[in-house]
Amino acid sequence: QVKLEESGGGSVQAGGSLRLSCVASGSPYSGCMGWFRQAPGKEREGVAIMSVLGNSEYAGSVKGRFTVSRDNAKMTLFLQMNSLKPEDTAIYYCALDFTSGPYCQGLREAAFGHWGQGTQVTVSS
Repeated sequence: QVKLEESGGGSVQAGGSLRLSCVASGSPYSGCMGWFRQAPGKEREGVAIMSVLGNSEYAGSVKGRFTVSRDNAKMTLFLQMNSLKPEDTAIYYCALDFTSGPYCQGLREAAFGHWGQGTQVTVSS
């Protein structure tokens, strides 16, 4: 069974930093892994994705502030979040697509078939 476990969420003041981690287990392949987030009353949106080859894509709202990376040997995805803003407050979810080969299929929910439980990130002003 495929399982994704996020960690690293918490509360931070505006301008601060957090580092999220996502460990995948039970997956035959980690072709594309990504981060999505959902704020109260809003739809879930893509944040950043990275393929097993190291190619990445970011949402415009986080580009330049967030950095996605991964450790393929440990099947772990990271999200370094700097210069956090109150509007970054959301539940952050890790997602995995191992069916589409070594390339990501876009920063979109439909591209991913497996999801973690999410970790809360709260940014106070």
